[in-house]
Amino acid sequence: MIRHAGLRALQGLLVLLFASFAIYMLLGAMPGDPVDLMASGNPNITPADIQRLRELHGVDRPIVERYGEWLGALLRGDLGYSRMFARPVLETLAPYLANTAALMLAAFALALALGLPLGLLAAARRGSLVDAAINGFAFLSAAIPTFWLGLLLIVVFSVVLGWLPASALPPPGEDGFLARAQALILPVATLAVVEAGEYARHMRAAAREALAQDWIRTARAKGASELRVLFGHVLRNALVPVATVAALGFGGLFSGALVTETIFAYPGMGKLIYDAVMASDFNLALACLLMAALLVVAANFAADVVHALLDPRVGAARGGPAP
Repeated sequence: MIRHAGLRALQGLLVLLFASFAIYMLLGAMPGDPVDLMASGNPNITPADIQRLRELHGVDRPIVERYGEWLGALLRGDLGYSRMFARPVLETLAPYLANTAALMLAAFALALALGLPLGLLAAARRGSLVDAAINGFAFLSAAIPTFWLGLLLIVVFSVVLGWLPASALPPPGEDGFLARAQALILPVATLAVVEAGEYARHMRAAAREALAQDWIRTARAKGASELRVLFGHVLRNALVPVATVAALGFGGLFSGALVTETIFAYPGMGKLIYDAVMASDFNLALACLLMAALLVVAANFAADVVHALLDPRVGAARGGPAP
């Protein structure tokens, strides 16, 4: 198990290295650079000044050389300076990262709390109206775009009913915990509904497969109640494939957060990426996108580890002894 986790961690580091190179090259290929932006805002700047600024910021050198310098600074914990916020990138990222973490964790917990019981219920009531309704919800949630669902919730609960604020920020003067929690209901629900349908669909398929096994019929023949069969036998075995999907889905929440945070004006990493790209803040955009890649790689690593823990055969099949 330890050897399996170590190999996956090494693979994740290699993926991150490649992702950082790809992100740096793509951002470097964008039209304009920091010197061009500074020059456009100063009509008195001369070509000699522009050349000195290019040498100072290193944009006159090959992009591969600049990437090597940036990577070395990254390994030392230096992500550069944000032109948009006029302060170091690390200081800029911290509050936005905390806001996104709170949004993603709340949405992930709600999606699991909705999706797993619904999928288990659908498998237990196979072929019934309940099964059809849950299956329909799962496919509908997968088909609804995140931005459309967010706008729909704003129209219904903010504009028509007036129950919840349209923004993810509490109204001015209301900075308490209840006001913040109320403001987060709509963005959390937007992310959770989309993910809950996927979890319900996978749980339904895994639970139906487990219910068809011989040991389930044996448990029922011994007098086990239906609740004990579902939660004591089926759930544990069905969680093996679902845990992998859930771990990968947590990484996918970040892409949904990009749209959701923009719609609800939530000060998180998604909106920060959008603002940094639109403002051509190279260092900040690079750090934000690299953080997104790190989250996806970490989610994949967690999926592999959880799968190996729930199913010992995985570790043995991949070169490590089964625990």
